[in-house]
Amino acid sequence: MHGATSRLQACFRNLSQATHHLALSQRALLKSNPQHLSLQGTVMTHGNILQAILKDSNYHLVLFDQQEIANVMKKVSVKETKIKNPHFVKCIVRDKDVQLTPEEIVRQLFATRLVKQYGYPKERVRCEHPVAFGRETKKADLVVFEKDRHETVYIVIEVKRPQLKEGKAQLRSYCNATGAPIGVWTNGGKVSYYHRKDPNYFEDITDIPNSQQTLADIVGERFTLKDLVLKDKLAKERKSLKDIVLEMEDEVLANAGVDVFEEVFKLIFTKLYDEFLSKADKEVINHLVTQVLGTAVHDTLPGYSETPPGYLGGTDYEALQNAVRGVGDHGFRTLEFRNTGQTDTELKKKIQNLFDRAKGEWRGVFPEGAQFELEDSHLAICVSSLQDVKLFNSNLLVVDEAFEYLVNKSAKGEKGQYFTPRHVIDMCVQMLNPKRGEYMIDTASGSCGFPVHTIFQLTGHLFSNMEVRPEEKDDVLKVFGMDFDEKTVRVARTLNLIAGDGEANVLHLNALDFKRWNEKTEKDTKWINTYGRGFQRLANRRVVPDENKQFNFDLVMANPPFAGDIKESRLLHQYELGFKDGGRKAQNKVGRDILFIERNLDFLKPGGRMAIVLPQGRLNNTSDKHIRAFLTERARILAIVGLHQNTFKPHTGTKTSVLFVQKWDAQLCPKKDDYPIFFAVSEKGCKDNSGDYVYRKNENGLDKLDRNEHLIVDHDLHNHGGELPDGIAEAFIEWAKSERLSFWS
Repeated sequence: MHGATSRLQACFRNLSQATHHLALSQRALLKSNPQHLSLQGTVMTHGNILQAILKDSNYHLVLFDQQEIANVMKKVSVKETKIKNPHFVKCIVRDKDVQLTPEEIVRQLFATRLVKQYGYPKERVRCEHPVAFGRETKKADLVVFEKDRHETVYIVIEVKRPQLKEGKAQLRSYCNATGAPIGVWTNGGKVSYYHRKDPNYFEDITDIPNSQQTLADIVGERFTLKDLVLKDKLAKERKSLKDIVLEMEDEVLANAGVDVFEEVFKLIFTKLYDEFLSKADKEVINHLVTQVLGTAVHDTLPGYSETPPGYLGGTDYEALQNAVRGVGDHGFRTLEFRNTGQTDTELKKKIQNLFDRAKGEWRGVFPEGAQFELEDSHLAICVSSLQDVKLFNSNLLVVDEAFEYLVNKSAKGEKGQYFTPRHVIDMCVQMLNPKRGEYMIDTASGSCGFPVHTIFQLTGHLFSNMEVRPEEKDDVLKVFGMDFDEKTVRVARTLNLIAGDGEANVLHLNALDFKRWNEKTEKDTKWINTYGRGFQRLANRRVVPDENKQFNFDLVMANPPFAGDIKESRLLHQYELGFKDGGRKAQNKVGRDILFIERNLDFLKPGGRMAIVLPQGRLNNTSDKHIRAFLTERARILAIVGLHQNTFKPHTGTKTSVLFVQKWDAQLCPKKDDYPIFFAVSEKGCKDNSGDYVYRKNENGLDKLDRNEHLIVDHDLHNHGGELPDGIAEAFIEWAKSERLSFWS
């Protein structure tokens, strides 16, 4: 088939078979390589036994290290029995054999930790402790008794309910019935520690006291950035920030009578600032840890060139933790975003003061007079929930997931705009290879994933409270984002201000309605004060002075809204794609994403390159043939990557693809009629059918942590810094070099 347009249309019609267009070596890169474990005819190892018992349950073992698991497994025996599972374990507390069920595995591991790690004598610990509820008696999974009153319950541990919401409700009832001031819920994959402040409120605490401590010791302990690294709830308790927000909603926010988005945003904003103030301590930790490990940790001081360690299977991760434990923090700053036992009123005053200082440092996100609207007691619960979360992390997934949930509560999803998963963003950035000195923009930036990850690529270091070096600042200020949704712009500015060290080119503008920009850029004083400097930098990229249609950007990356049509004739008539039949017939409505295709090309200079997420139908529907003709006339199609159907769940199951193009240019991309195109289809969804992320497992079937102490989303778009097999991005890069594309040659 000859001619790019006709050949493209044939390929687009059946993108689901696009893998057939890849070379064999490229297919090998894209294939997943799951490990299958057969238990038949083999001697069952510890890992085999546990995987077989835990299979299809909601219990996990990621909270426990290899040694803890091995110590319990030493007590496992096999008995001749007619029951399906013949494995038994010698209970450390009851001193008798009990059947090894998923619940019992977690209970034995935690009971052993109570005795071995926390130092509680066995006589103070009891399994299946009877708790009276009127005429009914239930059994608490594990309890610890008061030191001097051996029938008074001090700590209740619930493992029977493997889901947090149900487990917390059960735990609350046991604590209220027994009067226990401390409660723990765990399913072996996640864990929560609570102080029963009163029957109505459970307050998060960092840990439970050991046998020599009191609750006051835990609540009032001096807490530095070193402690936050070691006790980060996201790593230690295997929770996401979204999980924690949901808990806060369930505990106090749902009925607090406040704007939940605004209050949680204020809290996260303030918490980020508190960590930011300890950036000097971060440099000390990084420097000393690299001395111990002999290599640079991934999120470390700029200038280190050594290859970071692999942190595979927990070994290197444990080495990292041990190295951090060896850091002396005597001179470190004490973190302020903490509930340290003061009254609720005193705590609110402290947190408001910290928020005010954050507003002064990162201007343009909140009004100067903004204050927390939460009641004092509700704020105390929320601070306790967030205080042990380390928000600075490798790829912003932690913050994004929570903000996506909150923004969608404000009906953002009705506009068809969803935060782009970070692994999709990373694939696009890696494939388009932004270089220092180049200008980049996202015209529908949402939380600014594409701009922030472009900054990561240009500066070489990730989202951390580290200084951006002066020589990098100029590159940072060449990165732009804009969005029509004011809430997401404020989120984006927060993340961009931090990644860019205090300045942001994130603008509250409707990219499509460029003829009305002057209503804000010239007449709205509040808008000018917030966004004016960033807009002036954008205006400097205009092709024609004082005209906002065409710009000279090297890169555009965007995931525009693709739900709903544009029906305003005033707006449609500004675009070629607002017409059909060669411009003779005006259309009554056009999909918003279609106009973004043309708008993004307007932002690109000749030779510039673009990645855009589109509904797959745009690439194979017969009715959209004119869109493809429009594209091929203006740009070379570089690649099409079909994303898995689960990528944007739970918000939408629409099948999407990422389209990569390069605008025709006599030198960088000479126009031709026939050329090869890279096609690929993602075979791993990264999410399950419910829209929850699927995480990578290690060789023992446990959730794996990366070098930044976070769970690794399981996908095939790129290799996650070597933590995953090579994926689509690596295959494209190899192909692009062989094709001598200008940005890879």
